[in-house]
Amino acid sequence: MRIDLHTHSNVSDGTESPSALIRSAVAAGLDVVALTDHDQTSGWVAAAATAQEVGIGFIPGMEITCQDSQGISVHLLSYLHDPNYQPLLDELDLALNARIIRAQRIVERLAEDYPINWDLVREHCQPGSTVGRPHIADALVAAGIVENRNEAFANVLSFRSRYYVAHPAVDPATAVQLVREAGGVPVFAHPKASARGRVVADKTFYDMIDAGLAGVEVYHRDNSEEGKRWLLKLATEHDLIITGSSDYHGTGKLNRLGENLTEPEMLQRIIQEGTGSQALV
Repeated sequence: MRIDLHTHSNVSDGTESPSALIRSAVAAGLDVVALTDHDQTSGWVAAAATAQEVGIGFIPGMEITCQDSQGISVHLLSYLHDPNYQPLLDELDLALNARIIRAQRIVERLAEDYPINWDLVREHCQPGSTVGRPHIADALVAAGIVENRNEAFANVLSFRSRYYVAHPAVDPATAVQLVREAGGVPVFAHPKASARGRVVADKTFYDMIDAGLAGVEVYHRDNSEEGKRWLLKLATEHDLIITGSSDYHGTGKLNRLGENLTEPEMLQRIIQEGTGSQALV
């Protein structure tokens, strides 16, 4: 089985609708795909309906924006949680509001040097989705400032850039606990993605494990080779689920569906542990 457990639609920062993403997954030869939009689950219904129509397995999920005590960004994948669990929804509302404020401040800083404004950025955001840095990157591309999203994130939107604004968010251990309470299965996304910026200290991993972390996303293009080896050792020591995924965003990133995959036995562990919503496999 070819299983990809990390993708994004235009509900967050991907470029395809949930239904189109599912059809792309079929075209890529996948047997099972998860939709994991940032801090939102509104794409689940359309994705699930299309998955049943075209005959591909579907895992409902989400990617939660977190931040550790050192101000380092952490992304937590949640699979099969209850999308109506109110304590988790409350944290997600705070994250979404913070994301909007952050994006506005970044655009204000960019506007001092580039022909870009909030209205231009909003043009690149689908109705109902929340503006984030990928949409700002799309506006920069449209304005001819950079060639693509990757260049934008490597330069003007980098955490090293003077335009960067930190994103206050829920503590990752707290997020793990909330996902568990919601019947979900929490997996640390691309934990050793040193190319993206700073990675968390070992203590953050152990705090998340103590809170109920289920797994780590080992096979991801942004994890360093040394980081993958470290994660495999950690997973063995703590009996964690090991996943591999594309982190597909449509044309928004170079990542391609199925470029990294999850083993069927690991998917079965996720399905067995998840009680908040149903897997369609």
